[in-house]
Amino acid sequence: MAGNTFGQLFKLTSFGESHGRAIGGVIDGCPAGIALDLEKIQSELNRRKPGQSAIVTQRKEPDTVEIYSGLFEGKTTGTPIGFAIHNTNQKSNDYSHIKDSYRPSHADYVYDKKYGFRDYRGGGRSSARETASRVVAGAIAKQFLTDVKINAFVSQVGEMKLEKDYKELDFSKIEANPVRCPDMETAARMEEYIKSIKKEGDTIGGVITCVIQNVPIGLGEPVFDKLHATLGGAMLSINAVKGFEYGSGFNGVTMKGSEHNDSYNSDGTTTTNLSGGIQGGISNGMDIYFNVAFKPVATVLQSYETINKEGEKVTTQGKGRHDPCVVPRAVPIVEAMAAMVLADFVLLARTNKI
Repeated sequence: MAGNTFGQLFKLTSFGESHGRAIGGVIDGCPAGIALDLEKIQSELNRRKPGQSAIVTQRKEPDTVEIYSGLFEGKTTGTPIGFAIHNTNQKSNDYSHIKDSYRPSHADYVYDKKYGFRDYRGGGRSSARETASRVVAGAIAKQFLTDVKINAFVSQVGEMKLEKDYKELDFSKIEANPVRCPDMETAARMEEYIKSIKKEGDTIGGVITCVIQNVPIGLGEPVFDKLHATLGGAMLSINAVKGFEYGSGFNGVTMKGSEHNDSYNSDGTTTTNLSGGIQGGISNGMDIYFNVAFKPVATVLQSYETINKEGEKVTTQGKGRHDPCVVPRAVPIVEAMAAMVLADFVLLARTNKI
């Protein structure tokens, strides 16, 4: 299997399966001399871990990270950082009923056809549990990006939208509720809605908005490694993501050029920011903001029709512990991928000029 490494200079190679002994990774290219706060890394993992509230999967994993290399006396050494997160609460029997059949909208069928073999226990390598490794790497990248502020939050669940501009929000309230929406009233309604969906044995999708502030001018490597293209690829690599838009996004198509252009102030900032902080694939110093759309979780706790390995129609039912809505736990994953992209481009920018 190829495709397990992300980044050019700041690189993460992840390993492991949902129901294997452990998941983890190796981070290459992290500069030496960074004082790592291990509690902050664990805190980021705690934001992603299962079992943290009534609206997420009830799998109980401590998700404790163990760092095996690349760290000495609390600082990075510049050598590969190896780490692992041991799985402790697998219930593989929850998946025995799908051993010979394929769940709709999962990776089951295509993995079987591509590799001729499939780990049906929780999806194996295709499980979103792999993203815990990304959170570790992103937490380290954040500690490298000391001046950059990255805040993601839930802005939509189903058709229920947060009708406020991000500049009106208090990001300190993101962690004040299990939905991770910084508007308390909207968060409460979203929470009740997710609970009602869960009672139906169904699932619902949503949108995560991410805002990146204090970004230096000049990040991005045209023409094929534009900053927004790499951010988009990073977000679309997250399980269940179906869409990415930055700046004005799809709403920009309704505007005329004279309305959409961001006029300059004398100091190089712009009066508006419909460009989303990126022009020509390069950061311009303004806030970068984007939306990431997540589909409903494919496993529904209802009976459904599918096919088995012989191509015969069969009826089965979803079992086990699953998220009714993935977006609350995906917030730290979006932040982590954004942090890794920026860390990579900061290092690349050092090669651009004397």
